[in-house]
Amino acid sequence: MTAPGGLADSWVIARRSLKHIRRQPEMLTDATIQPIMFVLLFAYVFGSAIPIQGVNYREFLMAGIFAQTVVFGSTLTGYYLAEDLQKGIIDRFRSLPMSQSAVLVGRTSADVATNVLVLAVMSLTGLIVGWRIRTSFFEALAAYLLLLVFAYAFSWIMAYVGLAVRAPEVVNNASFIVILPLTFIANTFVPIDNFPPVLKWIAEWNPVSSVTLAARQLFGNLGAHPIGQTAWSLQHPALYTVLWAAGILLLFIPLAVRQFKQAAAR
Repeated sequence: MTAPGGLADSWVIARRSLKHIRRQPEMLTDATIQPIMFVLLFAYVFGSAIPIQGVNYREFLMAGIFAQTVVFGSTLTGYYLAEDLQKGIIDRFRSLPMSQSAVLVGRTSADVATNVLVLAVMSLTGLIVGWRIRTSFFEALAAYLLLLVFAYAFSWIMAYVGLAVRAPEVVNNASFIVILPLTFIANTFVPIDNFPPVLKWIAEWNPVSSVTLAARQLFGNLGAHPIGQTAWSLQHPALYTVLWAAGILLLFIPLAVRQFKQAAAR
């Protein structure tokens, strides 16, 4: 299968995934309503109880909500691959003269498009509650691109999980157990300075913290007196995030493709 042929196959699979959203818009409801609820809950209920010197909490909050949402959104990749596998659709794809990796590339690419829509909805919600972008258009664009790259890398982890467990419900349960602490033991909602030492060390090297901080910097949401960072990961958050994303892709793309071939052959 040539490279242009593989890209064409991936595009067909991506279109199939996006058409599911158009025919079943409720698929997108959880991905949009939940983050909106988080924005409103933290902005209006917890925001007054979480003062951060030198910065508006609602501006501090949004980058964390963005990061949490795109990471949780990656579970859709695993869920729908597991569902296709369970229903025998993967077997049908495997019988067609198409690239073996096209199913995975198409599915993960469709989730990038979904994340773009979700980030747009959340950004509008943030603007309504008082969030503002304090930097240039291109810096803000870089923040969104960094979030999307990070989410794309995580979608390959979930693709591997979805093909390994085979049951969609297991994907949701397993991912929740891992992703929830990953997104909360971080600087997503509060500064990590007052964390206990062990949790602070975890949070400093947690890639969710780095992508959140990088987005805050690029959006200009650190305030007049940004908190100093001691860990290398938070001194260079954008670079650290890119390194994590590259490492995940290098590891999990071949693992997911191999798992796809093994799962479809069973």
